[in-house]
Amino acid sequence: MLSTAKTLKGYQLNSQDGEIGEVREFYFDDHYWTIRYLVADTGSWLNSRQVLLSPYALGDVNQAARHIAIDLTKKQIENSPSLESDKPVSRQFEDDYYGYYGWPAYWGGPYNWGSSPYIVRERSHGAKRAHGEKAWDPHLRSTHDVIGHHMQASDGEIGHVEDFIIDDVTWSIRYLIVSTKNWWPGKKVLIAPQWIERVSWTESKVFVKLSREAVKQSPEYTAESLLTREYETGLYLHYHRKGYWLDELVAQE
Repeated sequence: MLSTAKTLKGYQLNSQDGEIGEVREFYFDDHYWTIRYLVADTGSWLNSRQVLLSPYALGDVNQAARHIAIDLTKKQIENSPSLESDKPVSRQFEDDYYGYYGWPAYWGGPYNWGSSPYIVRERSHGAKRAHGEKAWDPHLRSTHDVIGHHMQASDGEIGHVEDFIIDDVTWSIRYLIVSTKNWWPGKKVLIAPQWIERVSWTESKVFVKLSREAVKQSPEYTAESLLTREYETGLYLHYHRKGYWLDELVAQE
């Protein structure tokens, strides 16, 4: 199911033994463009620290009831490695965090989730990567902070990042929602992370390998748009690109 980050903000988080708070924002990596942590707003409970929940712990997302199931107890979350609210997510914290829960390290292999292209919810593997697997250094970004970054086409600016569309099964960022209102009043378009050439975090700019005209003529996105496979297929055909779902089918074989 595809949902926007802004829509998911405020969803209630239900642990195995009760409510723990609601969704505040997300941290994603700028290599695979995948959500690595959900940041929880726990109110007065654990309010002196950032409460991070890995997708390994996330269960069903109920859009009708606006809640997300968390496969952890309150005690597990309370006893997990602590990260101060004003501190960035360090590798040392992640090593401790994944070691505490016993999940495979997502950075410890060649795939999106380390040794696997998909989330394998088994704690027996531990956080250490298998021998011979190549680790990579993720740079985590906040969805809240990246909203507003300018989007630069190959021949000029086209707008700014307004939101993210997240697959709540794989927790991949499927699209950036770009508002082009300064150039084409009222129009919003979708840009897939695979079309991004680079990001200048110091300039707050995202560079895409597309022309302004190609973006201008792309299928429009609105809040009422149904993100069906038909819509996505039309979008990818417009840019003469292969859909991400085709690559995922190959990975499953």
